[in-house]
Amino acid sequence: MSSDFPNITFPRPVLGFAAFSGTGKTTLLVQLLPVLREQGLRIAMIKHAHHKFDVDKPGKDSYELRKAGASPMLISSSRRIAIMIDKEEEQEPDLQDLLSYINPDKVDLVLVEGFKQWPFPKIELHRPATGKPLLFPDDNNIIAIAYDDKINITPDIPVLDINNPQQIAEFVVAQTKR
Repeated sequence: MSSDFPNITFPRPVLGFAAFSGTGKTTLLVQLLPVLREQGLRIAMIKHAHHKFDVDKPGKDSYELRKAGASPMLISSSRRIAIMIDKEEEQEPDLQDLLSYINPDKVDLVLVEGFKQWPFPKIELHRPATGKPLLFPDDNNIIAIAYDDKINITPDIPVLDINNPQQIAEFVVAQTKR
């Protein structure tokens, strides 16, 4: 797995959460992020979407300017900055390119949801109820498995409780100190 993708380089730790759709990646991350923030970590997040999405609304100035041809379109206020870039051609995003939008001086850690084919450290989330197979051991970039039941194999990597964000946060924090 991951032989068609380049190795990721970034001056801060990059850690992925990989799983099949319906496993609860976003649900876990919404619980995990506040726990990590309490540890003092500044966290950037990259999420892969498998469908078209829009963060702008028709009629809003930024939407109209982007549709008129502005790319990138950057909008900012006293509390938020957003940048929207319309890609010339439809193709899967490049994780290394996306990392270039993150200022490493402003973060301690980048968490990635999705991009499971890319070669970088990942925690696999697995729920037998999805009926999907484990990604481990076919992906040697998986450094832990977060599971919601008894696991049928004895992996040589840590097994975490997917329903215990505190335990997963402790594992993530330990990874950032390596």
